[in-house]
Amino acid sequence: MSAKEERLKPVVAVENVCAWPNLTVLQDGTIVATIHNRPSHLKEPADVECWASEDEGRTWARRGMPAPRDNDRVARGNVAAGLAANGDLIVITSGWSDPVSETRGTIVEPLVSRSTDGGRTWTIDDGAFLAEWPIVGPGQKRRYLVPFGDILPGSDGALRVAMYGGQMGVTVVYRSEDDGKTWDKPTAINPNAKIHEPAFFHLGKGKWLLAARFDGLDLYTSDDDAGTWTRRQQLTGRQQHPGHLMRLKDGRVLLTYGNRLEPKGIDVRFSDDEGASWGDPLRVADFQLDGGYPSSVQLPDGRVLTAYYARRVEGCDRYHMGVVTWDPPTTPGR
Repeated sequence: MSAKEERLKPVVAVENVCAWPNLTVLQDGTIVATIHNRPSHLKEPADVECWASEDEGRTWARRGMPAPRDNDRVARGNVAAGLAANGDLIVITSGWSDPVSETRGTIVEPLVSRSTDGGRTWTIDDGAFLAEWPIVGPGQKRRYLVPFGDILPGSDGALRVAMYGGQMGVTVVYRSEDDGKTWDKPTAINPNAKIHEPAFFHLGKGKWLLAARFDGLDLYTSDDDAGTWTRRQQLTGRQQHPGHLMRLKDGRVLLTYGNRLEPKGIDVRFSDDEGASWGDPLRVADFQLDGGYPSSVQLPDGRVLTAYYARRVEGCDRYHMGVVTWDPPTTPGR
């Protein structure tokens, strides 16, 4: 979609949810959205659900629940998701122990959920993280971290997931060498910075990009299969976060992110040189009041499907998961 073309009207895919969606394409082409199922920012008890589309995002149906709330008070809602090498769907979830309290309690232990049938049924493991959790500050206890973004394989075949803790140096990448069953060997992305919501992508041959929320989005790169990271540049300004990274079929890298500056919406940028430089932002969807947290996948015909959450759009005045299908412009880097 060029800047001059009229944007397509987004679809309200799932109503009455804050969502924070993560999209995963299954081996049969089904698109699964893993979402937080309540209309709040984890301020009420909640579960993590999977919704599926078998028609390239036109319609959606609830398929399963990878992470039901631990008890009547817990809010599960922070997720990372992806495919194991054997095609199983893996979802890692976290949340808060007492969301209705002023402090929301504490971060709950991450669960690793696995589905062999496309998200319909799940096995759930609360002991899959083997390494000690980091100490997030002087005199503080060890604390669980929060998963974010896609679960992806490296060049060595091991899976990676990024997690953050809200304190200096505790945003890390964990590895799984048994196809997502257990997770270990955490490495810090930036030991000297407090960064959040890290979204990464494997370019191939051990080279990775990562967009982390700081003030806007900062771009990090790794040349050693997500072992060490170097900050390269600022990608977006303040209130323009978090992001999602993927590669298009034409080789370009796509960055999708929420823009909470007026007029609010979902913006995209393209890179045709593996993230070294980026084209100007383009708008693919609008929302009002609150929204963002996009996730994108490319459809077989080359169009891109982007899911996000929003508080208000034309025709819907409550929280929902919206989806929009759009055509990437053909100009390189644009």
